[in-house]
Amino acid sequence: MKEFKGKVAVVTGGANGIGHALAQEAAKREMKVVIADIDKEGLDRVESEFKGLNADFMTVYMDVTEYSDMEMLAKKTIDKYGQVDILFNNAGVVVPGSIWELPLNDIDYIMQSNLYSILYGLKVFVPIMEKQDTDCHIVNTASVAGLLSTAGMPTYHMTKFGNIGLSESINYQLQEKGSKIKMSVFCPGFIQTDLHHCDDRRPEKFKIDWEDPYYQSEEYKNGLKRAHHVITTGIPIDSVGMSVFQAIEDEQFYILTHPQYLPIIGMRVKNVLDMKNPDVNFFK
Repeated sequence: MKEFKGKVAVVTGGANGIGHALAQEAAKREMKVVIADIDKEGLDRVESEFKGLNADFMTVYMDVTEYSDMEMLAKKTIDKYGQVDILFNNAGVVVPGSIWELPLNDIDYIMQSNLYSILYGLKVFVPIMEKQDTDCHIVNTASVAGLLSTAGMPTYHMTKFGNIGLSESINYQLQEKGSKIKMSVFCPGFIQTDLHHCDDRRPEKFKIDWEDPYYQSEEYKNGLKRAHHVITTGIPIDSVGMSVFQAIEDEQFYILTHPQYLPIIGMRVKNVLDMKNPDVNFFK
């Protein structure tokens, strides 16, 4: 896709962080933008901002962990704009901590927010795009954490590895049928967003039980400190939107923002092929 003016972009998690940057870039390119989020205050801020930009946009309050909400998002988009040309399947969360310490509620929260939401977006929007029979593009936001693994956040790695595998497989299926839908998977490293505040926007069904021992533990407190540090010291978000749109223009599937991780990704693949065991000392 080379031309964006007048086309329609849908962005989940569009009120904050990466989603907000993608929505801004879409508006700069004179697209019609549908900004979906569970953050009502964030959507109010976006309303004010995008009106000031004289953008053609719509905000939708929704929960990406509910399939019916994804269907509602699609219906609202088609009712208002009649088509969808780019889907930024972007919303996601992070939950650090050992798998044996984390409450099951937290595991369900990250699984449904990071993996099921991507699946829901594909299931709902691919048929719409196929029916249009026009050039379309889907960008699934994953993470470099889906291409390499560390000890700090196993549930996050689990969902992001799953996201990349899902994206690759769906992309093969679309190629097999000669679809006009192109795909990308966005695999950033740490970016200066507010991802470490995602718990402030948890759906009620995943509400934290502060009586659970995990939330009194040093592991939980240290996880919060690590998340705050790595995100606030990440790369600036300014160029993210432009980089992703350039990848769409180039029909580039893998979109990476941090070249310093490429040798680590390469070493992981080499270790797999050489049948070497993972060694935690590699990170020391």
